[in-house]
Amino acid sequence: MRSLGIATLGIATTAGALTYYASTLPPLDITAARDRSTVVLDRDGKLLRPFLTADGRWKLPVGEADVDPRYLAMLKAFEDKRFDRHWGIDPTAMLRAAGQMLLSGRVVSGGSTLTMQVARLLEPREERSLAAKLRQAVRAVEIERRFSKSEILDLYLTLAPFGGNLEGVRAASFAYFGKEPKRLSTAEAALLVALPQAPEQRRPDRFTETASRARDRVLARVEAAGLATRGEVAAAREEPVPTARKPFPSLAPHVAEQVVAESPAARSHRLTLDARLQANLEQLARERSLGLAPQVSIAILAVDNDTGEIRASVGGVDYFAAERAGALDLTRALRSPGSALKPFIYALAFDNGIAHPETMLEDRPARYGLYVPENFDLGFQGMVSARKALQLSLNVPTVELLSALGPQRFLSRLRDAGATIAMPKEGGAPGLAVGLGGLGITLQDLTRLYVGLARGGEMLPLRVKPGTNPAGEAPRLVDPVAAWYVADTLLGAPPPLNAMPGRIAYKTGTSYGYRDAWAVGFDRKHTIGVWVGRADNGAVPGLVGRTVAAPILFDAFARLGLDPRPFPQPPNAIVATTSNLPPPLRHLRQDVPKTLAALATPGLKLAFPPEGARIDLAASALDGKAELNLKVDGGAPPYTWLVDGTPVTPPLRRREAAWQPGGKGFVRISVIDGTGASESVSVRLQ
Repeated sequence: MRSLGIATLGIATTAGALTYYASTLPPLDITAARDRSTVVLDRDGKLLRPFLTADGRWKLPVGEADVDPRYLAMLKAFEDKRFDRHWGIDPTAMLRAAGQMLLSGRVVSGGSTLTMQVARLLEPREERSLAAKLRQAVRAVEIERRFSKSEILDLYLTLAPFGGNLEGVRAASFAYFGKEPKRLSTAEAALLVALPQAPEQRRPDRFTETASRARDRVLARVEAAGLATRGEVAAAREEPVPTARKPFPSLAPHVAEQVVAESPAARSHRLTLDARLQANLEQLARERSLGLAPQVSIAILAVDNDTGEIRASVGGVDYFAAERAGALDLTRALRSPGSALKPFIYALAFDNGIAHPETMLEDRPARYGLYVPENFDLGFQGMVSARKALQLSLNVPTVELLSALGPQRFLSRLRDAGATIAMPKEGGAPGLAVGLGGLGITLQDLTRLYVGLARGGEMLPLRVKPGTNPAGEAPRLVDPVAAWYVADTLLGAPPPLNAMPGRIAYKTGTSYGYRDAWAVGFDRKHTIGVWVGRADNGAVPGLVGRTVAAPILFDAFARLGLDPRPFPQPPNAIVATTSNLPPPLRHLRQDVPKTLAALATPGLKLAFPPEGARIDLAASALDGKAELNLKVDGGAPPYTWLVDGTPVTPPLRRREAAWQPGGKGFVRISVIDGTGASESVSVRLQ
């Protein structure tokens, strides 16, 4: 009885001393557990791209549910067999460790529980002393009172070191195995159990043999605990240890950087992207770029038509390629769309009762003022239906429709639908050249317009973050009948070589000077836009939308892995031949006939510089900056000047303008007057 009383008194005294010691400690700081890497996730929670913490560490958020259950069982068997039962301290393990130390004169096993290790990770200290161990024990009891067992395990999984700047089992799993820790092999799980004990000495990327021996010791304990069979352990021992770190996921880098910059305080960003499709389309862009010049890049955008959610956004071929300006998001770059806007001219003409898909148009030489449009192949088809004219992308019939519709009316409808259209400067009257690409638009806005066609003319904003669309009535581009006419027409457009016809409704575009190649297509479920060109807007000989961008578009739809859905025919659509149309729709009629006769306005002529001129920039320098004077004779104001297809002045009433060249080389200078007439010259700047 006396000995029992002494033992009881000793326990009470020890408990009192520990309680007093705990009261002298400052509050437990769990800041280290909250400091985690910012992560960008896809719509299903898959990792698209993580970012380093402010102090340069990889510390991905992770919980018990994110880790292979067998790894957790192995961790407990090796580190803390009684984790689920003790209250922070395992007296049995501590007594064993103390006895081993007394017998051998050195530390054989630490006796630390997982909770004590969490305490050490929350309050890291260099010394390994009895006082430090006592502090960990006290903190462990405090942690057990404050958190559940599952929460304590989550803290360990997040804080455990794995060598270098890797913290947490999820970061280690990506760095060493290139995958989430949800599905680990026996060998992989054993290695991750072994590393935190001596993370720098056992780093597999530096000390492969040491890491392998540590893993095998864990495997031996796993076999003894009955967590794996002898055969499984033998096979695991034969599995090689990784000798180098793998790169972390870096899907959709442009979008990831954008959303993080918009909300830097958030640690997790869930997007509408689909990681599988994003990876497939990024790979497609890389594959197709192999046949292009090193400076040429590719941008791809895939959108869900029902919601306007972006499913994939490829801003360029290679984010780190300097020659392609890979860091630029080319889905946001303003470029000339070439013929890619033609479907909207036809849609508005159908919507306004000007024409029908079977309305006959004239494809023959015509003049609008002094503007003389030409087809891409410089030939003419004669009388063609609007359907055939759009499918063959004929320029002359398109300009005829735009003339009847009105360029300003056309641009206003696009802007009212939510598209941003860039002109040299607001206020000038647009000419007919806007129908053939004489303006600037981004791949995002162009794709959004095609989404509107796929939705029967109803527009939606594109979204990269989940959420609901803004309340209120959505803007409408055209009515459902006009949208269906265009979709049905584009469905019959000739596909690129070796592609299946009738699968998607699509249109291509090639900008002036072969600077941009476009292809945008849609079925009822998805719309995909493709742009190919140089980030610096340089010319690329042979860059044609139909031969370069269209094959990428069809391949992108094939990688969706879905069968196309047909477009339902609206009840009011008129399906008829030309002869069966109402008489006003059989032929396009205009109040002002087009003729080739010279008009009263003097002909437009570019007076300076002349064709083929060699211009010394140094001789024209003013205050260190070269400036080139531009002059025009004849024509009707206002005048718009373009260099290599890009407007460099707003519409001007005067006949002279000044332009500052960006450097030496060949350039093409053009001027367009108020009637749409134009003239161009090629000169060399030296």
